[in-house]
Amino acid sequence: MLKKAELQELGRVGDRISFLYLEHAVINRQDSAIKVMDSRGTVFIPAALVNVLLLGPGVDVTHRAMELMGDCGLSVVWVGEHGVRQYAHGRALNHSSLLLEKQAKLVSNKRSRLAVARKMYQMRFPDEDVSKLTMESLRGKEGSRVRKAYREESKRTGVAWSHREYRIDNFESGTPINKALTAGHQALYGLCYSVISALGVSLGLGFIHTGNDLSFVYDFADLYKAQYSIPIAFDIVAKYGNDKDISTYTRLAMRDVFKKNKLVVKMVADLKYLLDAEDDVADGKVMSLWDDKEGLVDFGVQYHEYKDEGKDDEE
Repeated sequence: MLKKAELQELGRVGDRISFLYLEHAVINRQDSAIKVMDSRGTVFIPAALVNVLLLGPGVDVTHRAMELMGDCGLSVVWVGEHGVRQYAHGRALNHSSLLLEKQAKLVSNKRSRLAVARKMYQMRFPDEDVSKLTMESLRGKEGSRVRKAYREESKRTGVAWSHREYRIDNFESGTPINKALTAGHQALYGLCYSVISALGVSLGLGFIHTGNDLSFVYDFADLYKAQYSIPIAFDIVAKYGNDKDISTYTRLAMRDVFKKNKLVVKMVADLKYLLDAEDDVADGKVMSLWDDKEGLVDFGVQYHEYKDEGKDDEE
């Protein structure tokens, strides 16, 4: 039986392949690699070098394979055909709660939550000062920005555009551009999910979106749609028209541009910036005990009972 890899032995999030999509295949484990078998043959994927694995219809995966993915911090997302719907996800490898604690503290205070939300909007409006705008005003500006992005991409590519429409129960009923947009956004969500969970941050504690278990994923993905998924969707439709594989072409184009632009590296830096944790590094001590007077004390120590226990409570 192979020894479980130490955290220091695993590939950094920023150095890994962004994502892979598999469908109609049998997934097993051979040593430290994921063994994928389908009608075309067999390939081996180094589990420690991939950020997120999208499992589509017709996939059979063994317990041993899932064990390897968990040990290597490989995020697994079960999706619909061509990766356009998300059904479930597997937990990634997290050892430090440092960023999670920062996120929880920031989102739990109205003032700091607003500050982070403004940071997110400021990243989208680098030439404007949004530090005094209300959330209502920011939503209005964002809506105008996205509508403008659609119009400009339509004009640039010649692809007709009317409005955004997506039926979760009938993906094929959409227009080619709407199907391409959905596929592009889903690929972006998958990568955002991987980075967020790999860094130990909560997927559900959003600053703008709220009430959903992926609220922060939607917050984070909105930072990149106008630069990545929207123009790529229009490019793909301009090239392939109403091709039945439009979502596949879009997903592959997203994968290529993620790699070319090293988006994972940028996402890691952006996430730390949003949570005011750019200079914070875990010191290797994964766990401590909380104390109401001393803050943090050592974990794994046999502490002795004190005679004055409960004295403060009585007073």
